[in-house]
Amino acid sequence: MDPVYNGMPAAQLGVEGWHKPWSGGNGGSCVEVLKLADGRVALRQSTDPDGPALICTHHEIESLIQSAKAGEADFLFA
Repeated sequence: MDPVYNGMPAAQLGVEGWHKPWSGGNGGSCVEVLKLADGRVALRQSTDPDGPALICTHHEIESLIQSAKAGEADFLFA
């Protein structure tokens, strides 16, 4: 079984290497990301660093970012 899985406590992934690429102007609440050794990406809520981590493949993260850049998530702000 893969020791890194969706929903695992983010704290189990360590404290080093987490980044806040989308922070600013939101009162300190943001999504933090960690690139894993196998190329996957872990996401966690900055206000709950011990909470669950969402583990995404490189392709999933790439698709999310490209879709957001193309405006495909703009409906979330309407």
